[in-house]
Amino acid sequence: MPDFVLASPEIFLLTAACIVLVADLFISDENRVLTYVLAQLSLLGTLVATIVVAPTEASYTFSGTYISDPMGTVLKCAIYLVIAMVFLYSRSYLKDRDIFKGEYYVLGLFGVLGMMIMVSAHNFLTIYLGLELLSLSLYAMVAFHKQSMQAAEAAMKYFILGAIASGMLLYGMSMLYGATGTLDITELATAIQAKDSNDIVLIFGLVFVVVGLAFKLGAVPFHMWIPDVYHGAPTSVTMYISSAPKIAGFALFMRLLAEGMGDLHASWQDMLVILAVLSLAVGNVIALAQSNLKRMLAYSTISHVGFILLGILAGTKSGYAAAMFYIITYAATAMAGFALIIVLSRRDSEADNLSDLKGLAKRSPWIAFMMLLLMFSMTGVPPTVGFYAKLLVLQSIVDINMVWLAAVAVGFSVIGAFYYLRVVKLMFFDEVETDKPLEVSAEMNIAFSMNSLAVLFVGLFPGALIAMCAAVFA
Repeated sequence: MPDFVLASPEIFLLTAACIVLVADLFISDENRVLTYVLAQLSLLGTLVATIVVAPTEASYTFSGTYISDPMGTVLKCAIYLVIAMVFLYSRSYLKDRDIFKGEYYVLGLFGVLGMMIMVSAHNFLTIYLGLELLSLSLYAMVAFHKQSMQAAEAAMKYFILGAIASGMLLYGMSMLYGATGTLDITELATAIQAKDSNDIVLIFGLVFVVVGLAFKLGAVPFHMWIPDVYHGAPTSVTMYISSAPKIAGFALFMRLLAEGMGDLHASWQDMLVILAVLSLAVGNVIALAQSNLKRMLAYSTISHVGFILLGILAGTKSGYAAAMFYIITYAATAMAGFALIIVLSRRDSEADNLSDLKGLAKRSPWIAFMMLLLMFSMTGVPPTVGFYAKLLVLQSIVDINMVWLAAVAVGFSVIGAFYYLRVVKLMFFDEVETDKPLEVSAEMNIAFSMNSLAVLFVGLFPGALIAMCAAVFA
């Protein structure tokens, strides 16, 4: 008999999302804020349900296809908090463009449900179910602004490349099933232990799985969709895509590679080394040439994915904990980076070019200072949280005697510092193009300030979050 209590957060969110969908039909455009409130309450209720049923050790239900464990609890709570902030930031942006519709929040909630299933999936079928639920929600969200040709083009590119990646992942899973005779992650690990690690079918299956996962996370050379989708999608959707789904992508790497194919570590470690180095190189170098802030942050994302892969490829508990710390803190930082574009943009302008940042310190010193904190964190400057995230990952790589790889990562980080500090230079040292003061609503100002100050606070006091991530893999 399945234990429905373990899956109560997913059941609650599915029910809440359906209620929001139906309720929105009866809410007029003037009262659309009620849909937003219901969506936020849905996330709050799911957070409470997740914490209440959180187990102290791994528990399984639905014939082993669903796992509830400490890692899943931490990642899910991070996802809820990030998406709640994304919804908060998005409200004014959607209103200004007359696209403040209930569909955005309904699709967002179903996307969260997909991420939750990905985090707790312990079977190939469940993994694919969660992945496709998230992907289909994201395709629709990218094309959400129906009057924007740019958004429609981005959605088509995302859909086509996403379908190819899903096919790759499915093909890899089918080969692993053919080689081991199981779809269950635990049984897969047991079967691989009993087999020859040089089994050609196993290795081919592993390659296709890694390719599919690398696409979802946005690692080079499977990154082609990221700059176009980030640029073409409405900024509120770009913020959604750039943050929480990366946390769910990390969970997939952990479930499939670390748990399911840990005995093939030597094989997938080599693959991740190549992906990580390419991501660090391409992400940081191409970002130098960008004049659009959204595209610059897109290539920045690719470089940060390289760091996350470094932690995973270490194959140690400290490496996994470092990668987990990195992905959670990066999701919060990236979200705030796109929030600045929303703060600057107006109904008739997107304000997503680097030139729009010129003289921001004169128009709004506080907002410019908050953005400076975010740029310092992405660069890895102490005492921001980005410094500790990078330090922990590099330490895990040095611990497995891959000092050369750590040196490569540091080298590309130095290159990356140039385009982050260019943003600071534009804000503080360039002449302002308009003397008009920056008008920011109190709600946005408080949210953006809290988000940015959290980056500094966790950097000053990283112990609690680091301990939480370490405890998950203890």
